[in-house]
Amino acid sequence: MSKTHIYFMPGLGVGPDIFKQLNLSKEFELHYLKWKKPLYQEETLTNYAMRMLEDIKHENPVLIGVSFGGIIVQEISKFIDTRKIIIISSVKSKNEFPKKFKFANLSNLYKLFPTNIITNFEKYSKFFIGKKLKKKAANYKRYLTVKDKTYLQWSIYNVLNWQQEIPTKNILHIHGTKDKVFPIKYIHNCEQIIGGDHAMIMTKAKKISEIINTYLK
Repeated sequence: MSKTHIYFMPGLGVGPDIFKQLNLSKEFELHYLKWKKPLYQEETLTNYAMRMLEDIKHENPVLIGVSFGGIIVQEISKFIDTRKIIIISSVKSKNEFPKKFKFANLSNLYKLFPTNIITNFEKYSKFFIGKKLKKKAANYKRYLTVKDKTYLQWSIYNVLNWQQEIPTKNILHIHGTKDKVFPIKYIHNCEQIIGGDHAMIMTKAKKISEIINTYLK
């Protein structure tokens, strides 16, 4: 019996390690996609998604994306047949963006985002005070692998300017009730994770694994 191939796309700036705590059925063969550097600052999401196809080697795969990675897998699915699409801590259309995203886009405030904090995270992390913040800083250091300024600015622009209005078909949306990036009140038709925040792919991996295993059987 042939295995189901699953391709994972991580969130903005992070690497595939965020998926390592998932415990999925041995019926699945897992593949991890990595961020590519945009060819140029104005590269479209469409063009970027087409380039990501180079790394997908199997027909009719399952695509799983977290946060901005969830947007990317939806864009990829416009060019290939997929068995299922699963997004985690993400959005299905621009209509699920919080109002602050729309304001940041219209006012161009996103251009003021201090990308240098991410590109030089080690330098700034020493200013994180308190046990909780230091733990968060340690996690960011571990998982934040893409720190290129061009990539970060390109990503922020393309999240805020995503134009999809009609949700992708054949999609499962898993979302946390305490997500502060994409608040649950703006999200429709999702499988809720009680207490899950935007980083729940790591903190609620057991529950997320159960949902994925059940959904794909």
